[in-house]
Amino acid sequence: LLSGDFRPTEPRTMENRFKKVLKTCGIREVHFHVLRHTFASQCIESGMDIKALSEILGHSSVKITYDTYVHTDLDRAFSAIQTLE
Repeated sequence: LLSGDFRPTEPRTMENRFKKVLKTCGIREVHFHVLRHTFASQCIESGMDIKALSEILGHSSVKITYDTYVHTDLDRAFSAIQTLE
């Protein structure tokens, strides 16, 4: 992320800005890192290739990406099972 003058933004600054936006919007406080989890899950749900996502996230293996960031909900699990029938 850039600060507007092409210098990287201090991570704590981004965290503080994120908390301020959440508070302004009346959204419960969550860690900034939750955005990474949400991004990964949404990419998978949208059909993105897990290998491509793993590379975007900078992981050394697809297993790390899948085990850490992809959270399959129960409906998707049942749907996947039904495709086998």
